[in-house]
Amino acid sequence: MLKDIARSVWSNAYAPYSKFKVGVAIKTIDGSIFSGVNVENAAYPEGTCAEAAAIAAMCATGQREIAEVYVIADCKEPVPPCGGCRQKLAEFSKPDVPVTMATISGKEKTTSVRDLLPGSFSNDFFTEI
Repeated sequence: MLKDIARSVWSNAYAPYSKFKVGVAIKTIDGSIFSGVNVENAAYPEGTCAEAAAIAAMCATGQREIAEVYVIADCKEPVPPCGGCRQKLAEFSKPDVPVTMATISGKEKTTSVRDLLPGSFSNDFFTEI
């Protein structure tokens, strides 16, 4: 199901500069599904990654915990989320949450949030004052 949703939104990505479209679908612990695409901007660093878009949609409904992630792009090998999105995924996921990376042609690779971002920064580093 996540595969189909990520694949269906992928073509809606707005990537006129890089021509690199990304689609994502995330499932929360209650089974809700949110999707996102990358949205570029002429002020190039001001774009939004697909994962960030899906997480924002999830948060807008009050959801806060990801159970599964599926990312798809048109490339030769499954592409992992960028570093910033790895941190965003870690913010809302337990370390063992599966992340499937895929290509439009059908190649897939599944890993975990922990393996995507070992040594992630978390709220465990904050101390009460």
